[in-house]
Amino acid sequence: MSRIGKEPVALVDGVTAAIDGQTVTVKGKLGELAYTMHEGITAKIEDGKIVVACADDATLGNFHGLARALIHNMVTGVSKGYTKQLSIEGTGFKAVLKGTDLALSLGFASPKIYPIPAGLKVTVENDGLQVTITGIDKAQVGESAARIRSFYPAEPYKGKGIKYVGEKIRRKQGKKVA
Repeated sequence: MSRIGKEPVALVDGVTAAIDGQTVTVKGKLGELAYTMHEGITAKIEDGKIVVACADDATLGNFHGLARALIHNMVTGVSKGYTKQLSIEGTGFKAVLKGTDLALSLGFASPKIYPIPAGLKVTVENDGLQVTITGIDKAQVGESAARIRSFYPAEPYKGKGIKYVGEKIRRKQGKKVA
């Protein structure tokens, strides 16, 4: 049996869950999320907790733990939400919100445009040097942050580029002048 899968998911205050066959729907103060489980994985609500069960642990053990983890992420997302922060470093580098798009000036001939997906809130702070991505879907928040970062990842020599707040960039020594 999956160690992660056998742990029940507690429903926090203000969060309700409904199970319809293979689909688990979670509603909270921030929104609603749904997940369709793999065949052979079942879930039921017992004493304010969602318990995920597996028909055959030998072949479905991985999906058992995955389903439980995704349901836990849904409960956390609709109650607290998820946030990723990006820091932009470099002379002339900045981010600007233009309607539903994020325009990134990163030293290229034209700005990089990132269309903000529905369900996410993006804010630009610190004169365009810090971007905060907020949403209820953990995967969507992380994917958007990674795509924005991929336009110009922080490089190891001068450290300029886009990095996560708190990320440590391992710096390299430049050329030595003889």
